[in-house]
Amino acid sequence: MASSQTSLLIFSFLLLFTSLFLLPLPSSATLDFCSPNAMYQLGDSISDTGNLIRESTSPAASAFAHLPYGISFFSQPTGRCSNGLLMIDYFALSLRLPLLNPYLEKDADFTHGVNFAVAGSTALDTSFLAENNIGSPVTNSSLFVQLDWLKSHLTSICSTEKALSLRLPLLNLYLAKDADFTHGVNFAVPGSTALDSSFLAENKISSPDVIELGAARVVVPGNFPIGCFPIYLTAFQTNDTTAYDGFKYLKDLNSFAMFHNDQLQQALQQLREKYPNVDIVYADYYNAFKWVFDNAPFLGFDMASLHKSCCGSGRQYNFDLRTMCGAPEATACPIPDTHINWDDIHLTEGI
Repeated sequence: MASSQTSLLIFSFLLLFTSLFLLPLPSSATLDFCSPNAMYQLGDSISDTGNLIRESTSPAASAFAHLPYGISFFSQPTGRCSNGLLMIDYFALSLRLPLLNPYLEKDADFTHGVNFAVAGSTALDTSFLAENNIGSPVTNSSLFVQLDWLKSHLTSICSTEKALSLRLPLLNLYLAKDADFTHGVNFAVPGSTALDSSFLAENKISSPDVIELGAARVVVPGNFPIGCFPIYLTAFQTNDTTAYDGFKYLKDLNSFAMFHNDQLQQALQQLREKYPNVDIVYADYYNAFKWVFDNAPFLGFDMASLHKSCCGSGRQYNFDLRTMCGAPEATACPIPDTHINWDDIHLTEGI
């Protein structure tokens, strides 16, 4: 079961390099046709391998520093928002690279790249969010801050422009947009598209920044079908049956995610025209994730728990904002790989 789900993940990563929708690879497969010597990651909790727990002592951060986070692979918490490995970890393994160390880890080995992602970070600057009366994020390490970290790191290890170009063969610009959506955005009211437009504008600004630094390949993902996650299913729960699709997911939220993804792809196409010698790849998380949901019974997932978090504290979706995963009162399901959702908004290692 775990092997089939891991192979699906490797398959999803192929979307970062090719437009061909091929069959899943074996879990031991590696990406022989693409062998960069280093990889750099920017983003949020989807990719953070330990930065948030090193920069913050807030309750939100400390949850990720406690079991059962990390229980399935590392047998201890690492700051990853999952029970084990993240997508970026599988990506590194497929490229025969070591797992990326978090930038804020002291004396870490950054020979083959750095992970700058911070859980809870935003693509939009925190000052912009404050001006628009959007609640304070978990961290102030927005995309702008992460870009500064990247520039500082590269300056410290590269003495010439040629050396810099050799250090940036692959940069995963997993832009931290989910946190922008989560903090105070009501998807059903006017203004959502205005915020999304601001995010897309920052996307177009930030991508050239990393390209000018010498990135040869930039990977930018779309958003997940957010109407499938326990946190949103709980927050927007309604007795109106027309709000849900045939799988009992929230239609409006998924429609908004599709709108965002369409706009993002248009923005990326403009960047491709401006930088024809750079591989700017859109990673279609939405359809890859929907494929998993649509085929869940054939992949070994527990259909009775499809909408629920593995780690939580009860209620319909096993999610309670007052007692989240990592809290003493929260518990984890016995076999996480039978669940798609690890906690309220993060995936299990198996997916």
